[in-house]
Amino acid sequence: MKIKFLGHSCFSLEIKGVNILIDPFITGNSLASHIDISNLKVDFILLTHAHQDHVLDVEVIAERTKAVIVSNYEIAMYYGAKDLKVHPLNHGGTFKTEHFSAKYVNAIHTSSFADGTYGGEPGGFVITSKDKNLYVAGDTAVSMDMKLIPLSTKLDVVIFPIGDTFTMGVEDAIIASDLVKCNKIIACHFNTFPPIEIDVNEAKSKFASKNKELFVLEIGQNIKI
Repeated sequence: MKIKFLGHSCFSLEIKGVNILIDPFITGNSLASHIDISNLKVDFILLTHAHQDHVLDVEVIAERTKAVIVSNYEIAMYYGAKDLKVHPLNHGGTFKTEHFSAKYVNAIHTSSFADGTYGGEPGGFVITSKDKNLYVAGDTAVSMDMKLIPLSTKLDVVIFPIGDTFTMGVEDAIIASDLVKCNKIIACHFNTFPPIEIDVNEAKSKFASKNKELFVLEIGQNIKI
């Protein structure tokens, strides 16, 4: 599984030649100005919730690539009404393909589109393949529901927000990593704008002090798990 950071909370995954895009917010992020969305290969778009900093580029990408949008029922219906391909889920439901599955799990946050349309209840995804397993938490506070994930899935890596203010901060993300029993964490939702700016070196040190590894990727950087 290859994971590429595209800024903020946007990642692309490549699993056995299948390309998955998560929470595309690229053109609105000045830090990601070097990422050309017209060059992205996308088969599936996974959306954790409806906030603009997670869905800004969905329509343009989905129209070009004909990718299937996978998210909660309300988000799926919102894009389905725009004649885009969708697959609705609700919490506990799993989207399955030949090469990967994505289970929609709980997140504690809010969810609405920029036009005020209700975006359903937010979530995260547990993405499993034949070789590796990944938990994308989405925008969330730390939650005891996270303890349920390792009961069924042994995680190789997790993607956690660490910017505080609108999501977990570093300390709570460390607690969350204990709950999901995973010591390899990829950071997201930090430093995009002032309310979520953090000291990256301090964050790395705090995770390291708990025998955990925090990966802070540059925008456009890949990591293989």
